[in-house]
Amino acid sequence: MKKVITLLVCATLMLGSCADAKKEKTELKKEASLPKYEEEPHSFAQPNKAAIKHLDLDIDVDFEKEIINGSATYQIENNNASEIVLDVKFLEIENVQADGVDTKFVLGSFDEYMGQPLKIDIQNTTKTITIQYKTTNKTEALQWLNPQQTADKTHPFLFTQGQAILTRTWIPIQDSPQIRITYNATVNVPAGLMAVMSAENPKEKAENGEYRFRMKQPISPYLIALAVGDIEYKAISNRTGVYAEKSMVDAVHNEFSDMEKMVVAAEKLYGKYAWEQFDVIVLPPSFPFGGMENPRLTFATPTLIAGDKSLTSVIAHELAHSWSGNLVTNSTWDDFWLNEGFTVYFETRIMEELYGVDRANMLALISRQSLDDEIEGFKATPNETKLKLNLKGRNPDDGMNSIAYEKGYLFLRTLEETVGREKFDTFLNNYFQTHAFSTISTEKFIVFLNENLLSKENIKFNTDEWIYKAGVPDNEAVAKSDKFDKVLEALTQFIANNKVDVKITENWTTQEWVYFVRNFPKDINKKHLAMFDDAFNLTNATNSYIAMVWYEQSINYDYHGNDVDKKIEDFLITVGRRWYVSTIFKAYQQNNKTKEALLIYEKARPNYHSVTINTIDDILGIKS
Repeated sequence: MKKVITLLVCATLMLGSCADAKKEKTELKKEASLPKYEEEPHSFAQPNKAAIKHLDLDIDVDFEKEIINGSATYQIENNNASEIVLDVKFLEIENVQADGVDTKFVLGSFDEYMGQPLKIDIQNTTKTITIQYKTTNKTEALQWLNPQQTADKTHPFLFTQGQAILTRTWIPIQDSPQIRITYNATVNVPAGLMAVMSAENPKEKAENGEYRFRMKQPISPYLIALAVGDIEYKAISNRTGVYAEKSMVDAVHNEFSDMEKMVVAAEKLYGKYAWEQFDVIVLPPSFPFGGMENPRLTFATPTLIAGDKSLTSVIAHELAHSWSGNLVTNSTWDDFWLNEGFTVYFETRIMEELYGVDRANMLALISRQSLDDEIEGFKATPNETKLKLNLKGRNPDDGMNSIAYEKGYLFLRTLEETVGREKFDTFLNNYFQTHAFSTISTEKFIVFLNENLLSKENIKFNTDEWIYKAGVPDNEAVAKSDKFDKVLEALTQFIANNKVDVKITENWTTQEWVYFVRNFPKDINKKHLAMFDDAFNLTNATNSYIAMVWYEQSINYDYHGNDVDKKIEDFLITVGRRWYVSTIFKAYQQNNKTKEALLIYEKARPNYHSVTINTIDDILGIKS
C-alpha cells in the first residue's frame, strides 16, 4: 500500500511539474510574441519586422563641396521580412544592396520633421544591406565652418549634431532612440585635419587623413557624432582628456582639469563608468548646446571657458548622461524627461560631492527660477508642462526645455527627500544596472519605481501628478542657500542707498552674480542699472553666463549705457549657443523690439547651426 501511495505521489508531482513546465513554456512563447519595440512617433522604421544591429560606415568628408559621401552597411535582425525601412532626410540615395546584390528601394512621401522612409526590398534570409549615399546642402545635422568661424582661423571645421532626429540627415538609419547599434567607421578627411567620433578616438593626426573608429557598446543613433578640424589632444588622466584647436587647448585643459575627479565621484554614486574613456572636445562658438553627451566624446561650447571652472557643471551634466541617457535611454522623445531629469539630478549630486552643498543648492535654485520662467511661457498651453509629452506630428525639439530638465529633477529630488537619500541611491543603482544598454518608457519606469522603491518601502507618493499633470505639485523639495539670501540683501541695500559696496561682492561666484542680475526688482530704474554697470563692468563681462543674463535685463529695462547695444549685437553674432541667444532674442520679442532683433539676426543667422536657426526663426516669427 505504501508503494502505491508513493507512486501516486510521484505521479501527482510529475503531473504538477509537467503542468508548471507547460505553463512556463506558454508564458515564454507569449513573451516572445510581444513586440520588442514600442510604437515610435518620430521614425518610419518598422524594427519589429527588420532592425539594424551594427553599422560599418565608410565616408569621405569633402570640404570643398561641403558634402559627405560614402556607404553605410548594416547587419540586420530579420524577422522573416520582405522589406526593411530606414529614415532619411535630405540625402541623395545612389544605390542599395542586400547581401551584396543590388536591390530595389523607394523613398516615400516627405514629412517636414521626419523626412522620408527609405523602403528596401530584402529576402527573409537577408543579413546585410549597404546604402551608397551623399549628403546635400540641406543636411541639418552638419555645420560646415570656414576658417574665419573657428578659433585659430586657419582651417575649416565640421561637426554634427544628431539629437533628436537629425542623424537621418547625414546617415540613412533607423533613427529612433529604441534602436541600439554598435558601429565601426572609416573616415577620410583632408590632410592636416583630425577626425574624432563618439567612439575609440585617435590622439594624433593621421598623415594620410584616414581615421578608423570603433564603438563596441550599443548606442542610440542620435549619439553617433563626428567632428573634423585642426584640433589637438591633451590628456588629464589615463581615461580623461580634451580636444580643442591649438590656441585654446591649454585653456580648455585648465578649465576642465577636474574631469577625472568628476568620473570618480560619479562612479562612487552610481557604479562603474561603462564607456572606458571620457573626453571632451570644445567646438567653435556656433555649436548650439552647452554640451552634447556623445559617448566617449562629449561635444562642448567654448562659452564654458570662464577661467575659473565656474561653468563646469555642464561637464558634470554630460558625464552624468553616461548613465542616464547613454546607458539607460528614453524609449521615445515623449519620454525625454527620463534622460534629462535624471541627468540634472545626477549632475547636482556630482557637484555636491566635489564642491559642496552650497554650490549644488545654488545651481538648483537658479534652475528653479528658470523653471518658473518656462511655466509662465507655457501659460496658454499648460499641457506642455507635463513630464510625459505627446509630440506626435511635431518636432521633438519642442520638448527640449526646462520642463524635462528642471521639473524632472525636482520630481527625483522630492522622491529622494521623501524616502531618504540612502534608499534612493540604492534604488538608482538598481535602476541603472537593471536597464543598462536598453531603453525605457515612462510607464515602465513607474512600474519599476513602484515595485523597487515605493511599494517595497510602503510609501505613498503622487507619482502620477508629477508625471501626467501640468505644473509643479505642492510637495516639491525646496533648495535653500544662505549665500543667495545675502545676495538679495546686498541688492536691496545697494538700491536703497543708491550706492554700491564692492567689498560685499569680492568673493562672489558666477552663480551669485547670475542670481543678483536675474533678481532685479520690477521697478528698478535705469540710474541703478547704470550704477551696477559702472561698478561691476557688467556690459563687458568675460563670463558668458553673466553677460547673457545682463544683456537680457538690459533689453527688459531698456538700458543703453556703456555701449551695451553693440556688445549685445557682437555677442549674438559670435555665440551660437541656443539657450543664450534664444534668451536674448526672446527678450527683444517680448519687449516689442522685434525690428532691432531682426536687424541683428540677419547678421548672426549664417553663424548658427540649424538647431538654433529653427528656434530663433520661431521666436521672431520667420517662416522658412
